[in-house]
Amino acid sequence: MKIVFTGGGSAGHFYPLIAVAEEINNITVERKLLSPKLYYIGPEIYDARALYENNIEFRQSPAGKMRRYFSFFNITDLLKTATGIVGSIWQMYQIYPDVVFSKGGYASFPTLVAARLLRIPVVIHESDATAGRVTRWSAKFAQKIAISYSDTATLFDARKVALTGNPVRHTLYAVAKEGGKEFLDLDKNIPTIFIVGGSLGSARINDTVLDALPKLVETYQIIHQTGERNFEEVQRTASCMAAGAASLIISRAGSGLIFEIAIWGIPSIIIPIPEDVSHDQTKNAFSYARSGAAIVVEEKNLTPNLLLSEINRLYADTERMREMGVAAERFSKPKAARSIAEAIVAIGLSHEFE
Repeated sequence: MKIVFTGGGSAGHFYPLIAVAEEINNITVERKLLSPKLYYIGPEIYDARALYENNIEFRQSPAGKMRRYFSFFNITDLLKTATGIVGSIWQMYQIYPDVVFSKGGYASFPTLVAARLLRIPVVIHESDATAGRVTRWSAKFAQKIAISYSDTATLFDARKVALTGNPVRHTLYAVAKEGGKEFLDLDKNIPTIFIVGGSLGSARINDTVLDALPKLVETYQIIHQTGERNFEEVQRTASCMAAGAASLIISRAGSGLIFEIAIWGIPSIIIPIPEDVSHDQTKNAFSYARSGAAIVVEEKNLTPNLLLSEINRLYADTERMREMGVAAERFSKPKAARSIAEAIVAIGLSHEFE
């Protein structure tokens, strides 16, 4: 059985592919199937180690973004995508996989075009509460469509859709709860807050936290993941920050982050990227907040005083914090990767023996 994964360009698109690959490998071992040949087709290797650990072979396929506004880069990226389509058709013809699993986004478009032309079965997953253009297009010919949020279901053919949640890698299932404070020698009696801005960080969140830090550390222990772009700047000012267990998380609203927080069962304050920059994050945030697991603070309202006030308000209401944690666990879908992997394997096996 041959399976092609496509998508990527960001952690939120790439790592769910890895989570599903983990489960496909587990299924083949459990059922004593021949080891599948797994491929990842995309513009670049996002995480070489993750691919290697899951026996996934990388095949490069250029892809360009199509911006919603006028830009000369649209012209060069269109040429890049055209090149990627030609290359993907040749690569897919050589591999001729039994099924393609797509996470959507511009990086997946050339491979999906090739799959469509070669009549290879496609399974897609939409991480966000609103569907992207590539996902909406590929949904027309996909055999199965997995979604993370119920809000998205009305956008697709109901006969194809399954509400699976967002796939999360096994290594992240218990990161925030087990041994963090002991390992970092943190005080068990002081509330700990984990602040994360996503894989690239968030200058706005970082700046707000730094301004609020003198007041925050009077009452709380702070763990701050700054992201690569802002790490050195924040490290100079906030040397006490580290990673570990937390009782409250402050985060952006990438779907991957939200589902990791939900699996951990931790209350959260969600600060989405502004809607004029990312419609996805705003809709993700409010969809998650409706479950009762989080509160949303829009970036335009974010100030050090407001952030401190919201934190104090939550910690003053122990029962609400408990209910938010329960709601988070209820929202989570820890079997998401397994459910998607089962569908991919079933389609792959049926195609293999046609």
